[in-house]
Parts: sequence; C-alpha cells; structure tokens
Amino acid sequence: MNREFIKAVEELEKEKEISKDLLIEAIESALVSAYKKNYGTSQNVRVNINKETGDIDVFMRKDIVDKIQDNLVEVSIEEAQEIDPKYQVGDILEIQVTPRDFGRIAAQTAKQVVVQRIREAERGQIYDDYSNRQSEIATGIIQRISNDTVFINMGRTEGILAATEQVYGEKYVVNNRIKVYIMDVKKTTKGPQVYLSRSHPGLVKRLFELEVPEIQDGIVEIKSISREAGSRTKMAVYTSDENVDPVGACVGSRGTRVQAIVDELFGEKIDIINWSDDPEKLISSALSPAKVEKVIINDDGKSATAIVPDYQLSLAIGKEGQNVRLAAKLCGWKIDIKSHSQFFTDETNDFDHFDDFDDTIGENIDGIDESDLTTEE
Repeated sequence: MNREFIKAVEELEKEKEISKDLLIEAIESALVSAYKKNYGTSQNVRVNINKETGDIDVFMRKDIVDKIQDNLVEVSIEEAQEIDPKYQVGDILEIQVTPRDFGRIAAQTAKQVVVQRIREAERGQIYDDYSNRQSEIATGIIQRISNDTVFINMGRTEGILAATEQVYGEKYVVNNRIKVYIMDVKKTTKGPQVYLSRSHPGLVKRLFELEVPEIQDGIVEIKSISREAGSRTKMAVYTSDENVDPVGACVGSRGTRVQAIVDELFGEKIDIINWSDDPEKLISSALSPAKVEKVIINDDGKSATAIVPDYQLSLAIGKEGQNVRLAAKLCGWKIDIKSHSQFFTDETNDFDHFDDFDDTIGENIDGIDESDLTTEE
C-alpha cells in the first residue's frame, strides 16, 4: 500500500463514482478481519490507512480499567499511566502492532475489497438506471431461452421476459432484436433483475409515443388503452386542438404509423377511437366497428346498455365476447349488449329513454303499440 494505491482509489472515485472515504473505510474494516485471521488473535484492533501516503498502521486497542478482567482487551490504569500520565480510567490505550509482512496481506485484501465495491457500485448504477426507466420501452437482443423464460441482453444487464409476460403466438429467436416494456426492477443477491413484458398495454402506448410526433409533443393524449395481447387493442385518444384529428394523427397517412406498430406487434389489430367525457358517446365509439343505435346509462351509474341493429349484434359482442370486453375495459363501464328486437320485446325496459331516439332508426317509439313489440314464436 503506497501513494500509487491512493491514486488508483482516486481514479476509481472519478470513474465509478465510488467515494474515496467510503472505499478506504471498507478496506480498513476488511484489514481488521484479515489481521485477526492471519495472526490468530481476538484482540481489539484498529487499522488506519493514511489517505495521503497510503501507509498502513495496525493498533491494538485496550480499555483502561482499575482492575483487569480480560488481558486481551483491558489494561490497568497503572500500566497506561507509565506510557502517558494523562490517561484516565475509561480511556482507550492504542499500541501500534503492525506486523512486518502485513503489507502483502493488506494489498491482497484491499484488492478483494476494491473489486467487490466496484461490482456493488456497478450493480447500484444499473439498478438506478433501470428503476428510472420503469414503464418505458427498451430494445434488447434475445440472448437465450430457458424453458419458457426468455433472457434478453439489455447491454449492461440481462432482462427477464417471463412466460406470463409473453404474447401467445409470438416466436422468440436467439440473436433477434426485440422491443420490450420495462415493468419492474428488483435488487437480488445476483444483482439487479429487470423484468420485461411484451403483453403489457403500456407497450402499445409507448410505441405510439415513439411513432406519433403529436403524442410526443403533447398535442394528442392517450386517455385509455385496453389490450388482449396478440389479438386486439383498443385505444382512446383526445386533443384540445380543434385543428388536429387525434385518430388521424395516430393512424398516419395511408395508415403508415399504425401499421408500423402493428408490424412490431406481429399483426395485432388496433382500434383507435376518439375519447369523450360523455359516457354514451364513449361507449358507442368503443364498440366499433359495430354501429350503435343507442346507449342507455343505467340507474346505478356504473353500467350501460347498448342497443345495436340485429345484424350487428355478433359484431358488437365480438368473437368470444372480445369486442365488448375490451370496450368495457377501455371505458371503465359494465356494458350490456342488446339487439334492437331483443330490447323492444323485453317488457321490463323503460322506453322513456327513447324520447330522443335517432330518426334514422326508422322507429317512432312514442307511437309504437306495445302489442307491436312482440315477436312471433
């Protein structure tokens, strides 16, 4: 340990952002353990490293007492005052006991501590970096696949794409580049673990932010997203600028913007609608591509009934209920779908809701006789 060592520590402080004082304290603490291990003593010792020259001194420390009970850690007041008359009971006597060959042990120990601290510092930097990037998109290279887990090289660390966060039908090939959503970062004994996702709705949101300048600039806002990964996504967008069409901005000229995202998601269908604070308009739009005749907000204020033409019923519900399920998630409402004929044959329905029914439906509700609302068996 010498001046060159101190210079090396100072360089580490600059490059790795590891505090010189903390590093020296860690080395001193490790040297105490190394001294006791190599010299077979249980004495109370202190190691001091000169921060300017790098010189190392080992001091045996003993408590000054009236009556000695343990020679290894205590010294009588009489003996202490022979060294320095100023000592009092309760003080600590330090005697230098630095072994001649301690330099070799010190150098080896210091190297181990420095390497460990550098590793800890790098892990800390990686954790801080990725914890600040949570809910963002990152690009990585598929490094290996173990069972159903995909490990992705993120550059400075390895990300984990668990089976539950993968998209059914997607093929993951080693050495392929892939965009992933950073879900979470956790500290473990092996270092920071970065947990990734390809199925999270946030992935679609971030892809649109990258692809659509109006979203980046804050002109267009993504209000809500509902997604069934690998199949279909619904997204509601809004703008306060009357000169901007938010849906058109996301779709792009001839659909180029949305198509780029569809390609990234391997063909996943994306429906984009205008957001509205009016739940009737929002629910009606969310059920697209189906055409909705009327939306009735139920008395509980948490659910609604959507009336669709008979021939549009299956389209509104969607395959295995997907369309209405995604629409409900998008709007935050429970949605019940009824065809035109189903609604008007249900005697429990309150037709007062239809006083302002759209004339284009071809029905005048106020003039309909109840007997006309039944269907033949």
